[in-house]
Amino acid sequence: MLGLPRTRDEGRTPPVEGRPADSRLIDTYGRVATDLRVSLTDRCSLRCGYCMPPEGLDWLPQEQVLSDDELIRLITLAVNELGVEEVRFTGGEPLLRKGLERIIGATTALRTHRGQAPVTALTTNGVGLDKRARGLAAAGLARINVSLDTLDPERFLRITRRDRHRDVLAGLAAAAAAGMGPIKVNAVLLPGTNEDEAVPLVRWALTEGYQLRFIEQMPLDAQGAWERGAMVTADEIQRALAQEFELVPTDPLARGASPAQTWTAQGDGLEGTVGIIASVTRPFCGDCDRTRLTADGQIRNCLFARDETDLRAPLRAGADDAELARIWRAAMWGKAAGHGINDTSFIQPDRPMSAIGG
Repeated sequence: MLGLPRTRDEGRTPPVEGRPADSRLIDTYGRVATDLRVSLTDRCSLRCGYCMPPEGLDWLPQEQVLSDDELIRLITLAVNELGVEEVRFTGGEPLLRKGLERIIGATTALRTHRGQAPVTALTTNGVGLDKRARGLAAAGLARINVSLDTLDPERFLRITRRDRHRDVLAGLAAAAAAGMGPIKVNAVLLPGTNEDEAVPLVRWALTEGYQLRFIEQMPLDAQGAWERGAMVTADEIQRALAQEFELVPTDPLARGASPAQTWTAQGDGLEGTVGIIASVTRPFCGDCDRTRLTADGQIRNCLFARDETDLRAPLRAGADDAELARIWRAAMWGKAAGHGINDTSFIQPDRPMSAIGG
């Protein structure tokens, strides 16, 4: 139904003219991708209106999805040969992947060129996390982001079309009990739906010891209904928080390539970190250090890219690690300067967020 984008020259490695002899995932603008985002599935247990329609989508056929062994091989290649230092698992909903613990265990057993385990994290909607948190922690997972847009169970039902609010809270509690940290909560504010919850969400997160991250709604919904004028912006969120909290900016040097601009929020005897990821109104493309692997084995050099590079076909055709690394490096060399959301020529990617990975 949605169609899967491919490279312009199907089956051919992208051109690498002028690329220096550098083993890392560099691009023509001097950026180096050290953060790998791995989508484990395009399926999801919720139906958030800003992501997909109530009936869901046409899921990837199982034979197109990378196996656990294929994923582990590509992650190992990325860490051992391409300079990746951080791996974040996403979806769809990654908790729907039966082999998740094994994949995470294999990832945390790797060592980067610095001799350290790659920083390994998970982004999840939290449904079912209460049953798997201990196993994930035992596999080496420490960092986790849980999506929660509202403190109101009825609003949660309207936003997600599923009555699972209690399950998400249970998942957060289980992650904390398993010793994970920092635990970050991702929230998208929607006009006329939950835009009044910026302050309550932060107050709740600070009380619970979580870090709140607000994310501007991005043009990655399956319906193509996103409108720039119908979104809650970073400026609006920041103004709302400043009315109730003193916001002390954190050291900008400590941010690095992190997508979130962060502050220390103080008020009502509470103190903690709050962040805003403003991909639309405050783009951070110049500092981007991400490379993305979809569940069906496609390399994306930008979240909003309209082209992809196929790793699954050469992998299954018997390509060795040197060839796979060459293809991956070439894909990243062609990365654009920015996502172009603010350009009049911007076209939304064919794949929605659930099929790309956050």
